[in-house]
Amino acid sequence: MSRVHDMGGRFGHGPVIPDAPDAPVFAEDWHRRALAVTLAAGGLGQWNLDMSRRAREQLSPKDYVTFSYYEKWISALADLLVERGVLTADDLRGVSEAEQHALAERALKAAAVPEVLARGGPSEREGGPEPAFAAGDAVRTVRPAGNRLVEGGHTRLPGYASGARGRVLRCHGAHVLPDSNAHGLGEAPEPLYAVIFAASELWTHPEHPSDEVVLDLWQSYLEPA
Repeated sequence: MSRVHDMGGRFGHGPVIPDAPDAPVFAEDWHRRALAVTLAAGGLGQWNLDMSRRAREQLSPKDYVTFSYYEKWISALADLLVERGVLTADDLRGVSEAEQHALAERALKAAAVPEVLARGGPSEREGGPEPAFAAGDAVRTVRPAGNRLVEGGHTRLPGYASGARGRVLRCHGAHVLPDSNAHGLGEAPEPLYAVIFAASELWTHPEHPSDEVVLDLWQSYLEPA
């Protein structure tokens, strides 16, 4: 069963309305600060990118559907800080004794941000299982979509693509498996593929039936078609 965040292909949420070309990057000043503190806390080294995605997905359904984009970010960050033992709930409430935190010097500083963002966080790794598929192979995504390692856990296979038949475009090499990395079970790298799907394979009534969708999917998400 998918969580509330897995919204692709669902009806009833209204149209997607893009921002105007001249819209500000941050609609409100606190959005800027939410991004900054999230990046700074990531520099503490207490979690990885997949863990941060999992934290956002684990917000309560009521909060997830009502919170704005950066409200999700800052709420998930608060949960991570407590979960990983960096802060306590009292620290977040501002009722604990204020003192220099042991990890304070590891926080990402403003001057280092451009270099860190330019460097990124490559997920490609050596090793892992040999690729089971090659370009042109017909594949099908596993059904139901879900984390096979942790019940109800994080996965990058969207529900709308579960059980869909596609064709491998290319193999990207071995990459960190989010299903494992998000739960502290290790990086468990495995082959990652670009897989192309016909729109009619994913949607019952596609607006443009000849459209195609390309998804990057890990080997454990796929089986021969």
